[in-house]
Amino acid sequence: MRCPFCNRENTRVVDSRPVEENNSIRRRRLCDACGKRFTTYEKAETIPLVVIKKDMSREQYSRSKVADGVFRACYKRPVSVDQVDDVVNAIETAVFREGDREIPSSRIGEIVMEHLKDLDGVAYVRFASVYREFKDINTFMDELKKILE
Repeated sequence: MRCPFCNRENTRVVDSRPVEENNSIRRRRLCDACGKRFTTYEKAETIPLVVIKKDMSREQYSRSKVADGVFRACYKRPVSVDQVDDVVNAIETAVFREGDREIPSSRIGEIVMEHLKDLDGVAYVRFASVYREFKDINTFMDELKKILE
């Protein structure tokens, strides 16, 4: 494993533990060259999941796209990076538990919203406003009413 800081190959594992609900292993590594630590995740390779987009085109599932959306929704909110990482892990687990080789992007969006609703109300509304493409204040208010109920 190359060090992301100095790009040398001499790194070693200093801590290893399973990640709950995600069937992966979290490894803390130490670079012998520069002394910096970083985290890697080891996960069994699965059959690629294909996402069916709104325009019916297909692309391979990307964890980074889900994580980017969650991070944007949580921007300047009292949500830690570890909380975001846990939510992204939970979302990914839920997506893969759907059991199909193809999944509509709309279903992924719904799963993301389910998890954001429990994490942070403002992050949920931010994500929902982009995902559901709110056209005016009334649709925005309708979504807020759902949260308050």
